[in-house]
Amino acid sequence: MEELPDIVPLSKITGAIYLHAQFNAPWCLTSQVLPEICAPLLGANSYLIPYHYIMEGSVRFRIDDDAQHEVFLRQGDVIMLPHNQLHRMGSDLDLPPVAVRDIIEASPGKRSFSIRHGGQGATARMVCGFLGCADVHSNPLISLLPSYLKLNFNDSGRADWIRSTFEYAADEVDAGRLGTRTMLTKLSELLFSEALRQYAGNYQEGRGWVAALRDPYIARSLAMFHSNVAHPWTVEKLARGVGLSRSAVAGRFVRLIGMAPMRYLAYCRMQVAAGKLAEGRDSLSQIADAVGYGSEAAFSRAFKSAFGSAPARWRQRSASISVENTHPRFAG
Repeated sequence: MEELPDIVPLSKITGAIYLHAQFNAPWCLTSQVLPEICAPLLGANSYLIPYHYIMEGSVRFRIDDDAQHEVFLRQGDVIMLPHNQLHRMGSDLDLPPVAVRDIIEASPGKRSFSIRHGGQGATARMVCGFLGCADVHSNPLISLLPSYLKLNFNDSGRADWIRSTFEYAADEVDAGRLGTRTMLTKLSELLFSEALRQYAGNYQEGRGWVAALRDPYIARSLAMFHSNVAHPWTVEKLARGVGLSRSAVAGRFVRLIGMAPMRYLAYCRMQVAAGKLAEGRDSLSQIADAVGYGSEAAFSRAFKSAFGSAPARWRQRSASISVENTHPRFAG
């Protein structure tokens, strides 16, 4: 699992903390983070992963369409929603819920938000944040994650540091100061990395992306690929880099990832290329160079083989069709 932190930033995930909330029992609300709410802090991101850190008290939680499974959260817990589903939180989830959009209060510059809500009973405080990425397919891990990830740092050496940082974040949010935005963004990314670590550590399936991260050789291979997709990789170079034979690294890749190393590299390159085409800033020759193709013509042939459409035509369509609805044919 050592390579996980190397892979996460390359998935172009960024984070921020945007809301400090205090509730007093009885209370119940529904929430789903919308891109337009987060845009002042994170810019345009089509895919968001919200999370809630419980600073004080206790909170009941459930995905709103799953009334049978309720989660109890206490001080020090973090609940993260990889698929940004509508969810319910409160002291009593059977109460009629209030929508967050009806009680949220924006700062004068609309760059931070806060909530004060409920009755006169027990207090619960939380800091809410989110991570964003341009599209879910830029990170194949996300689609494999469950509807929520629950973390607790009370039993780890990081507990005091994380708690004090969140306390500081809450004060900064309340004051409307953004000078520590970079630090708070890194904190969000740390939480995501830790969520992946804990989930992968408990993952029981024998193959797939998460299982691959538990294999030190394939985790290292993935980090090497993702750190430089343009590099002229070969199976021999990959094997030498991780300390295995060519046949051993190829066999592990096929068993855990479901495709050979070079096929997976081609998949990664096309994902990066699709993201760059959707952004619309780089020329085709620049994108070809960025993903390891020696010429625009070679890149165009590879892209058309993967997506069934030439890059220029695909770029035109991507203005009206979300990237998340397109997949390389060899994704597997």
